Amino acid sequence: MSLVKYEIFSKVAELGNFTKAGEVLGLTQSAISHAISSLEKDFGFALVHRSKNGVKLTSEGQTMLSSMRLVIQAEEKLKQEASNILGVTKGKVRIGTFSSISSKWMPNIIRILDQNYPGIKIELHEGDYYEIEQWLSDGDIDCGFLNRSHSKQFRFLPLIRDELLCIASSQSTLYHKDTIDIKEVEAEPFILTSYNGTNDVLAIFYRYDVKPNIRFELFDEKGVISMVEHQLGITILPQLVFDQLPYNVRAIPIQQESFRTIGLASKYQLSPATEKFIEVLQSWLSTNENVTKVE
Repeated sequence: MSLVKYEIFSKVAELGNFTKAGEVLGLTQSAISHAISSLEKDFGFALVHRSKNGVKLTSEGQTMLSSMRLVIQAEEKLKQEASNILGVTKGKVRIGTFSSISSKWMPNIIRILDQNYPGIKIELHEGDYYEIEQWLSDGDIDCGFLNRSHSKQFRFLPLIRDELLCIASSQSTLYHKDTIDIKEVEAEPFILTSYNGTNDVLAIFYRYDVKPNIRFELFDEKGVISMVEHQLGITILPQLVFDQLPYNVRAIPIQQESFRTIGLASKYQLSPATEKFIEVLQSWLSTNENVTKVE
């Protein structure tokens, strides 16, 4: 069976639409449909449900997708190993990332890779912790940034300690303090950054038995900061997610130990291109004075 058909099926599964998959792969909708039908004929059962709203995988299709992606990954790793033997690092690295890493780290790292290893192509997938871990489990990405890994099937490489800070406006009773006790958070309305996966702020509250008065929950950190700016409450955010705060807003250190550990999760068997990406990432972090490394 053709590896190309596996790649087509994987893209259809990702996008849920024959036409969109064709646009990405440079194929007609008819060619995509023919490839899927050919696979179904080869296997002897349906892989997708077709409807006006797009396509959805059958249970058999979902099972086969995992195996096909393993074959695709093995083929990619084989090509990269051959290039590596020839002394030319080539290949694609699919990376799961979240917004602060995308904006603060990745431009610098991609620039270094482009200059030194032009044969390596980087593909970014942005989501939250839960999505990144799920993409890694499903084989959609080669590695991903997480605050921790809950699965033994992944290697987790701790990278930095990102301090959690209290963010308060000039109308807050905390605004002029040099540091705050984490229990002081209970006295004011709290704006919580909400996302899927382990929430670093809620974990800190649980550790120190803090019961915040949560007024709003927002996914976007910029929205959270805007709420604080308009004096609707206080928040706690990792230092990495913000640069310049509004003129009437301060970031205040917390007396108790409060931080998140950012690391890179990956499968234990790495392709040469992924190994090179990790090497460049660690080298860049070692020379960056604005991050606190994990000892």
